Amino acid sequence: MRIFISGGTRGIGRALALRFVDLGFRVAFCARNFAEIPGGFGVFGDVANFADCERMFATVLSEFGGLDILVNNAAVAHVGYFADMQPDEWRRLIDVNLGGVVNLSHLAARQMLSQGAGQIVNISSIWGQVGASCEAVYSATKGGVNAFTRALAKELGPAGIRVNALACGVVDTEMNDFLSDQENLELKAHIPLGRFAKPEEIACAVEFLIKSEYITGQIITLDGGMI
Repeated sequence: MRIFISGGTRGIGRALALRFVDLGFRVAFCARNFAEIPGGFGVFGDVANFADCERMFATVLSEFGGLDILVNNAAVAHVGYFADMQPDEWRRLIDVNLGGVVNLSHLAARQMLSQGAGQIVNISSIWGQVGASCEAVYSATKGGVNAFTRALAKELGPAGIRVNALACGVVDTEMNDFLSDQENLELKAHIPLGRFAKPEEIACAVEFLIKSEYITGQIITLDGGMI
């Protein structure tokens, strides 16, 4: 199996890449900065830029001869009052978190339609379902990912292509390093399991979706019981 993971050098993306290498998949990953994944094939560019996506995708197809699975994981965050945000800040969130998913999914859909099979898994967030104060635009981008997932699954299902998303809660990655010790404790108090998810647990859930041949168009919540 051939899998392409965006944002594959840190956090959830790195955990995904390492897990699927261990499972014997041919793993390609993309990121804006270089980092080695043992057994993985790296391409570098910005998912918000369609020309970059075309170049990266063409390189992966040339290397692998096709693609079976796309995981749209690349994302950026911004915490702060919406009234204080600047246009370049919210445009970047929209361009990466939603635009990147659309860009890579467009290229993957064309390839998968030509081969009559394939899967797309989008890494989303519970804030796309319920919203988060001080993360209004981030929440909007993830809500857009969820709607895009459901709609694209209906469009591609007749061709045997499945599309799903994982709506993650708080995951123990570098993206959440800005949280203070007190904020960590307060967040964990709202999680019945009493802890943040590990990136490796997100990778396990993606593996489950990939293996579950009758699941499509679903937003699977993985938040430790938070909502």
